[in-house]
Amino acid sequence: MQLLPDPVRRLAAWCAVILLVYGVGYVGVRLCTTFRTAVTPVLLALLGTALLGPLYRRLVKAGLHRSLASGLTCVAVVAVVGGAVYIVVAALIGTGDEIVSSLRAAGKSVAEHFGAAGTSLDDLAANSKDLLSKFGGTAASNVISGVSVVGESIAMAVLALLLVFFFLRDSHRAVEVLRSVAPHDSADTLEAMARRAYEAVEGFMRGTTLIAFIDAICITIGLLVLRVPGAPGLGALVFVGAYIPYLGAFLSGAVSVLVALADRGFVIALWALGVVVAVQVLEGHVLQPVIQSRTVQMHPAVVMLAITAGASVAGIVGMLLAVPLTAAAFGVVHELRTRYAAA
Repeated sequence: MQLLPDPVRRLAAWCAVILLVYGVGYVGVRLCTTFRTAVTPVLLALLGTALLGPLYRRLVKAGLHRSLASGLTCVAVVAVVGGAVYIVVAALIGTGDEIVSSLRAAGKSVAEHFGAAGTSLDDLAANSKDLLSKFGGTAASNVISGVSVVGESIAMAVLALLLVFFFLRDSHRAVEVLRSVAPHDSADTLEAMARRAYEAVEGFMRGTTLIAFIDAICITIGLLVLRVPGAPGLGALVFVGAYIPYLGAFLSGAVSVLVALADRGFVIALWALGVVVAVQVLEGHVLQPVIQSRTVQMHPAVVMLAITAGASVAGIVGMLLAVPLTAAAFGVVHELRTRYAAA
């Protein structure tokens, strides 16, 4: 004799599963947050390995030793990142004074506009002493915290680069290690899930890199035509921001428009906005469907929720890791669904 109807029992079973998954996920997130200094480099190294895997495999096929191939790949990464930093710094040094003076002029215009309502630069200057005395201690502590964050970030970046070297060099042993720790009756399933997750992340990283490169080139050309100062640096910012879907492109594009507004005026800023919008339309309607058609497809709402969750957990790094990790999860779910459907 059943005390509860079947629909109620199924609902209770699903609720228990959801609570169990939530509990395990919560504990996992808390552990990752607690040990973020060690977990973040590992995740970044996995993304870097997925992105650099094709280059490493080409070098190995060319006859290079695995250690030498992984070392050359890491050197190439350092060269590319160093070159991008050099471009940004050179652009800022070459046009920094012009941008700062333009922003000062724009700020003065805004202050004069609001001066009619009782707020002017004189009022701000009169209150500056009180503001500095009030927030001086906070600013000093923020500077110290900022230096600590920069040091921690550099340490994690160096650790991630070293892990990329070892992950690339020993990638051929990953399947053996995975099968050795898995139960014998689930080794095949676990290997298939890991392969599907890795393929999803690898495809996402390669597609995103190509899309970011095309976006950066198009926006840089547009800003150069409009004679916006710091166009190469703004293009590099667009390239980095493209790794955070939707939000990164919006923020980097907004910076480009603001720089154009400060230096070239309202009309050129509108043209810069048109360039940014046109590139984003090209990305959303052409590049994304064509380039990432073979990777895990996710609804934009899922992407935005993943970015929001990642930001709440780990800030900017969480935003960077959220989408590829979600893609990996979708790959695992797709593999399980395919296996169970075939069974």
